[in-house]
Amino acid sequence: MALGQEVDHLINQILLKAENQHELLIGSCQSGVKLTNTQEHILMLLSQENLTNSDLAKRLNVSQAAVTKAVKSLVKQEMLEPIKDKDDARVTYFSLTEAAKPVAKEHEHHHAMTLSVYDRLLETFSKEEQAIVNRFLKALTKELEG
Repeated sequence: MALGQEVDHLINQILLKAENQHELLIGSCQSGVKLTNTQEHILMLLSQENLTNSDLAKRLNVSQAAVTKAVKSLVKQEMLEPIKDKDDARVTYFSLTEAAKPVAKEHEHHHAMTLSVYDRLLETFSKEEQAIVNRFLKALTKELEG
């Protein structure tokens, strides 16, 4: 198979694996809690700071409706608590419950493990080869961004 076809095949595999998710992580979550990848990522972000639905939508690059649906489910599962802003009662932030903290921590660990897989794979290439891979990724990113 030609290299261009290999790249096309890989990108299509990534798209299929990440369908309806905003990120692709290698392996699976080990928390044992049945949540979507997006819900887990919301918990991870909220473990770092209190955010509104709008903030989350921007960070995740998804619609506010998608975030609202995920957050409502997390509140219903007692993973999140809504907190009204003291200065503006129209603004609601969300914070993790004790039940959600281990899930958020595990998702953060899952991110780190995914990055370690990438690093391990890249270490099998020489510095020169890594530079070529880097150059290709930057060029592909530029093409995708338009």
